[in-house]
Amino acid sequence: MIKRKRLGQHFLTSNSIAQSIVSEANISGNDIVFELGTGLGILTPLLCEKAKKVISIDADRELYENAKSRFSHIDNLTVEFGDGFQKQDKFSIFVSNLPYSKSKEAIEWLAITPFSHGVIMVQKEFAEKLLTKSTKNRRSVSIITNYVFEIEKFLNVGKNNFSPPPKVDSVVLKITKKKSIEKDLINVLNKMFSYRRKTIQNIFKQFGKETLMDKRLDDLSGDEIIDLAKEILER
Repeated sequence: MIKRKRLGQHFLTSNSIAQSIVSEANISGNDIVFELGTGLGILTPLLCEKAKKVISIDADRELYENAKSRFSHIDNLTVEFGDGFQKQDKFSIFVSNLPYSKSKEAIEWLAITPFSHGVIMVQKEFAEKLLTKSTKNRRSVSIITNYVFEIEKFLNVGKNNFSPPPKVDSVVLKITKKKSIEKDLINVLNKMFSYRRKTIQNIFKQFGKETLMDKRLDDLSGDEIIDLAKEILER
């Protein structure tokens, strides 16, 4: 068994969960699927059975070489090596058992990338940040996710379904793109949340801007925070 803890990877070993993920992705014969993290390839052939084309990428050379050799007979599959967040491939559906260390980066990349919908597996704690209704538990990624996506929890996945087993449980989420967001706006939101304990007035000062608002981020709705970030960008 190949272990890649250094990349934050824990490989799914449950075929039934893999089947559920592919089914939930609702893939048609016209869809191009982008799979981030080929891993040991438990999802890859299942995706190929449904899609017009599958692009599967892994940042680990050994995993890439193994998949390229193992799946060389599949005509509608392209296996790539490298950083998926640097790719410009066009796709309609995104599917990934995200490495835990890459979850936030993946959400931010998906937020600026055009596609229809996707199914992602993330650490349970990260899913709770995305789905939280508590303003105190929100992070910038929570605001970005709920602004850009319709998001719904689909499946709980216990740690015993992976090799090597992670220390935490996972959650499968279905995400549907509502709108896109600019990278500059994401950067502003991340910086705003790095000062989340300050008043909005003091946060604006960090950007060299002025406002009379003395509320804090925890006092505002997600849309209000987005509007403030846009205001910072536009001034």
